[in-house]
Amino acid sequence: MTHSRGRARFGILVPFTNTNLEPDMTLLRPQGVSLHFARMGGYDQDEIPDADQMYGLGAADLDEPLHLLQGVRPDVILYGCTSATLTHGLAFDRDLAARIKAQSGAETVTAAGALVHALGILGINRIGFASPYVSEINEMATSFLAQSDIDTVARSEVGKALDNYGQGELDPQAVYELGLAADHPEAQALVLSCTDMRSVEIIARLEEVVGKPVISSNQAMAFQAMQLAGISEALPGCGQLLEREWQ
Repeated sequence: MTHSRGRARFGILVPFTNTNLEPDMTLLRPQGVSLHFARMGGYDQDEIPDADQMYGLGAADLDEPLHLLQGVRPDVILYGCTSATLTHGLAFDRDLAARIKAQSGAETVTAAGALVHALGILGINRIGFASPYVSEINEMATSFLAQSDIDTVARSEVGKALDNYGQGELDPQAVYELGLAADHPEAQALVLSCTDMRSVEIIARLEEVVGKPVISSNQAMAFQAMQLAGISEALPGCGQLLEREWQ
């Protein structure tokens, strides 16, 4: 472990228009962990982030941002876009994590893979799914989760195509309502998918109302990164996933 002002360094790859991943990770940061960010492209900021745009991001060359991130010698690298690998499928997501780890030498987490990991840890296989994505990506997301034996029993959508900045500009109340709309009696948990959606601030409130775990992309990434760094402490107020110590 390379110590940086404490316990570990998390290096985080962020889509270049994303404005919420960095503040979310600050909210989710365990004491003694330093956060280091590099921005990545591969999509057009002026286009709707549809399946083609996010597919392009997933396929984009990571050599430059990854090289810059390696300068801080991170212990764990987080690939901070959920839809970029949801649009490629589960095998691609796993392969991407393996390629980043091989190139960097750091343990690696992807946002989509972290959702699957968190649901597995909690023993959940039926969910309600909420996101700011276009419908086509939501279809791909449910297919991605189904490949890991996770059944989406309910789904909620914004109802209009949001641009790259519109997704990040949804306020916490709008995210809360989007999540609540995805609840279903058969859902064992709710998933709030998108690293640029302000989910972390409403997880505890939503869990209190629905009486079940709520998993967000950024929360799930933080959880898996902590596990890989050997950090098991609880983070109160960040949802059931992070409110207990996991061994």
